This record gives sequence, C-alpha cells and structure tokens, in this order.
Amino acid sequence: MLDALAKGVLEATKQEHKKKGRVEGRAEEGWLVLDYGDVVVHLFSPDMREYYDLEELWSDGKILLRMQ
Repeated sequence: MLDALAKGVLEATKQEHKKKGRVEGRAEEGWLVLDYGDVVVHLFSPDMREYYDLEELWSDGKILLRMQ
C-alpha cells in the first residue's frame, strides 16, 4: 500500500509541479520518505505512525495537509 501511495505522489507531483522527488526507506519497514528539498512527505503504516508519533515531535511545526 505504501508503494502505491508513493508512486501516486511522485507521479502527481512530477506532472503537476514538474518536481522530481527522491524516495528513502522501504515499504516493508512501514515508512517511506519522499524528499523534494523544501518539502518532505512521510508515508507511514498505521503501526509506524503510532510508534513514531511525529505529530507530537513536531508539535510546533505547521501542518499543510493531513490524510488518514
């Protein structure tokens, strides 16, 4: 599922914004990072999302979009 989400984000971003992202991580490990330089997209499995709890870690950061 994470691979499909990453593929969709990469394709849409390339087509709509002419930006090419770099993928880090492996879907089997439950966490992928798409790095666009100024923007970083985190894709988590439900277990990894709960474990890392980035919302708490980055509580002072600005959330641009949250999808569940």
